Amino acid sequence: MAAQTLSLDTIFAALADPTRRAILGMLLEDDMSVTDVATPFEVSLAAISKHLSVLAAAGLIRQERRGRIIWCMLEPDGMREASVWMQGFGQFDPVDLDAFERFLSLELGSGDMAEGSADANTPLTTLPADAGES
Repeated sequence: MAAQTLSLDTIFAALADPTRRAILGMLLEDDMSVTDVATPFEVSLAAISKHLSVLAAAGLIRQERRGRIIWCMLEPDGMREASVWMQGFGQFDPVDLDAFERFLSLELGSGDMAEGSADANTPLTTLPADAGES
């Protein structure tokens, strides 16, 4: 169990960083060279290389040298352990975060709701009047 916890900790620590999550999203599309991965980010190539090392250490990606170029690709089973662990919480209903935000606004009386949210008098389970009309 301790080894599983360590592995889960490593995976979730790697996923905690928004840059690393963005990199994983990019690699969903296709394998990429390190320089291609770095292009959309305003950080140094060394910083991207460090992010890639963290992802590789967590088993989420692998890197392969082809000539002078290092290619990065998703590791197909990389998130399996974390996914299995999270499925243990699957007995709970999915949370509607917009409804939850409205609920908190009502309960806390903050009145500071995000733009586009329903007003404080809108019940959490109703749709806008024009939602089903064509």
